[in-house]
Amino acid sequence: MERFGLRNDQWQRIKDVLPGREGHVGGTAEDNRLFVEAVLYRFRTGCPWRDLPERFGHWKSVHQRFGRWAKGGVFDRIFKLLASDHDNEYMMIDATIVRAHQHSAGARKKNGPQAIGKSRGGLTTKIHALVDALGNPCKPDADARAET
Repeated sequence: MERFGLRNDQWQRIKDVLPGREGHVGGTAEDNRLFVEAVLYRFRTGCPWRDLPERFGHWKSVHQRFGRWAKGGVFDRIFKLLASDHDNEYMMIDATIVRAHQHSAGARKKNGPQAIGKSRGGLTTKIHALVDALGNPCKPDADARAET
C-alpha cells in the first residue's frame, strides 16, 4: 500500500455508493478505486490537477470526472455514509473555559483547593471532555477509572 492509497477496509466501506458499480444502471467503471485514490492524492498533497502522477491516468480525465461526481452528489453521499458510521478511530479532547461566580471562590474548602483561578477575565475554571470523531462525549472506560 502506498502512502496516499486507500486501505482495503476503507475501500469496502465506500465502494457500494459509487457510480459505475456492478449491477448499477449505466457503464461499469473498473477504475473507481484508482480515481478515488487520485482525488485523495491531489487534496492531500495540494498539487494542481496538471501535476497528478501519470499512474492515475490523464489529469484532465480525472479532473472532469471529479467535476461530474461533485455535481452529481457522489461525494455528498460518501461523506454522509462515513459521518453516520463513527468508528471511534479518532478521539479528541474538547475543552472550554467557564466563568465562575464570585461567591464560588471565597469559602473554605473541605477537600483542598478548587480548580478556580484568577485571570484577566476574572474567576475561571476549565472543563475537559473526551469526544469521538463526531464530537459526541464518550463514556469513561472502567479501566481508565481504575487507574486514576
